Amino acid sequence: MRVCAAAPFEMSSAAEAAEASAEANDVRWRPHDLLRLQCLRPFDDEPAWVRDAFARAPYAVVRRALGANGFVAIGVRGAGRAQRYGTWAHADDIVNVVSPESLQQAQPADARRALPSFIALAALQRDACAALTTFVWGPTGSAGFELATQTPSVTEASDLDLLIRTPEPLARNAARALFEHLQTLAQRIGIRVDAQLETLAGGVALAEWAAGKTRVLARHASGPHLVADPWAVAVQDGGA
Repeated sequence: MRVCAAAPFEMSSAAEAAEASAEANDVRWRPHDLLRLQCLRPFDDEPAWVRDAFARAPYAVVRRALGANGFVAIGVRGAGRAQRYGTWAHADDIVNVVSPESLQQAQPADARRALPSFIALAALQRDACAALTTFVWGPTGSAGFELATQTPSVTEASDLDLLIRTPEPLARNAARALFEHLQTLAQRIGIRVDAQLETLAGGVALAEWAAGKTRVLARHASGPHLVADPWAVAVQDGGA
């Protein structure tokens, strides 16, 4: 069984579309955005759980992959961690876009507030002096999905995943301070907080950049790349 549907287009056309999109600065949907869809078109070898998952919550997350004109690479979430399916949405089927930063101050249902991920998020939301206050950021992963869809997705064991937009270079010492702040919070609550920086070269783990590594892994639509400076290297196809 596939974990990702075959692309419904030639990959050469996808590269051309990515180049054209970059030139037009098309930011209607970006990695980690959640898309509300009016329908999810089926593909061959689709896992059996996908239809039920989409019926519960007609949303999918934008994933990092090159797409041709009129298509968006998406991921569908099922009930468990093993249920993740990469597929494609038609742009005409997108009803609404929910960005991580639009969920920065979102609240879960009262009965769900005691879950560790939401406790950690609440601590970040109410701390006016926190290191995150100077950034555009928001929750992704299970917390972001639940806040956007009101579909229970977070468990006692869930991590808190964060996206931090960093269009400008982030100094290593600032990255270390931010990482240490998040780690202190995570240790106090007893969960894992996983933060990703959105850079010119793609998504970079805050932990890697804060660690002072010579090169870090940048996750990009064209694939992962090792880069020395995520703000000095913009991958040529423009699909960050």
